[in-house]
Amino acid sequence: MTGPLDPPVGTGGDHAAPDALPVAEFAFPGPLRDRLVAAILDGSKTSTTSTLVEYGIEDEPLPEVGARQVLIDSAGQPVAVIETTAVQVVRLADVDVRHARDEGEGHDSVAGWRAAHEAFWTSPDMRGYLNDPTFSVTDDTPVVLERLRVVELLPGEQPRA
Repeated sequence: MTGPLDPPVGTGGDHAAPDALPVAEFAFPGPLRDRLVAAILDGSKTSTTSTLVEYGIEDEPLPEVGARQVLIDSAGQPVAVIETTAVQVVRLADVDVRHARDEGEGHDSVAGWRAAHEAFWTSPDMRGYLNDPTFSVTDDTPVVLERLRVVELLPGEQPRA
């Protein structure tokens, strides 16, 4: 996202009401989620990455372009409706610097982005979530690259500067 938020989409027409949409959670509740949600709301985070194995754990289909979700904060409160604008599955080694920068976490290189993501993916919390105490990633690990945009701020949320 490079400009101000798109006008609210409302809840009519062919778009579901926010309370009927699936939930989007970024990281685990806590400081990291709070930073990621803030970056999404201020427009600096327009991409995200998950390991493909995470979708198997949740028995979820891959995101689809045009799909909308309700973004929640660490308190579980809905803050915005986001929309998937692109999805691609690639090898971890094939993530490019544009994607890394668009994650909005201040990474200017793929190496820095990858180090931060590897630390998260191999953290005790993530290994517990995956039920795999030795989970690790390699260049060949499939990852899901998703691009997104905010389409509606929910009541109580204002764009963050």
